[in-house]
Amino acid sequence: MARHFLSLRDFSKGEIYKLIDLALDIKANPSKYGQVLSGKCVGLFFEKPSLRTKAAFYIGALQLGGQAIYYSPDEVQLGLREKIADVARTSSHFMDAAVLRTFSHEKVLEFAKFSTVPVINALSDLLHPSQTLGDLITMKELKGSIEKLKVAYIGDANNVCNSLMDAFSILGGILYIAAPKGYQPEKKMLDKTKSYCAASGAQIIITASIAAAAKMSDVLYTDVWVSMGQEKEKAKKKKIFKNFQINDKLLKLAKKDCLIMHCLPAHRGEEITDSAMESKNSVVFLQAENRLHAAKAILAYVFGKC
Repeated sequence: MARHFLSLRDFSKGEIYKLIDLALDIKANPSKYGQVLSGKCVGLFFEKPSLRTKAAFYIGALQLGGQAIYYSPDEVQLGLREKIADVARTSSHFMDAAVLRTFSHEKVLEFAKFSTVPVINALSDLLHPSQTLGDLITMKELKGSIEKLKVAYIGDANNVCNSLMDAFSILGGILYIAAPKGYQPEKKMLDKTKSYCAASGAQIIITASIAAAAKMSDVLYTDVWVSMGQEKEKAKKKKIFKNFQINDKLLKLAKKDCLIMHCLPAHRGEEITDSAMESKNSVVFLQAENRLHAAKAILAYVFGKC
């Protein structure tokens, strides 16, 4: 049976920490892992444009000794040119793993259902687990124990937010999500975290107050107000989210050594100011680098190499 990477909810606390530690070891000792994908070919099926995700998995496969082939949004057109099941079964005969970046989480699930090789969720409308793994690597690298952190996510309860909720509910810690009413996490997503929180002692707190979220936080995290595919809502969301911004005023409420994180791309002047992005607290570009190490750990994992 193929070893997929679809959601962090598929992993235990120990397994997530194992992935984090693996990524940090790969980062520290790249030559040790230089041939773990020898003879393997990884296919990248992307419906959305990408800078970091494409680079992370494409370069990650090469640096692990494998090969990669990239399909742009116009090439395969999952479910349009041909059925997703047919693409999954065909690609299983040509390549050894498939990395998907899609508008629909259902496409990821359907692809995985029919694929006989590992499938990696590199972003869907619902979840972004590979991004969150990179975030956790950054927090562990700079802060040590993730379970002792207070993390404030400021902005839209999107796919990144959902995967952060998954991660913290499993690992522990306190995750504040500050978003306007109507743009807070869906009840069904929160309900899925309850049993994990009960086991780990995690707290996920939803608020419309950015000050409450930011106060004495160890991490301030944000993402764009308008995700890809929501362009028609841009004017409306810019008005609603205008005060949900990481800026110098908000940073003063957090701990002095608070990390500023953003999964990028950033719309400077909207969800984050230039001064916050360029401050000594910002680890945005280390966070981006760690996407590569996260991708390598995921690839090593799905091939059962580590």
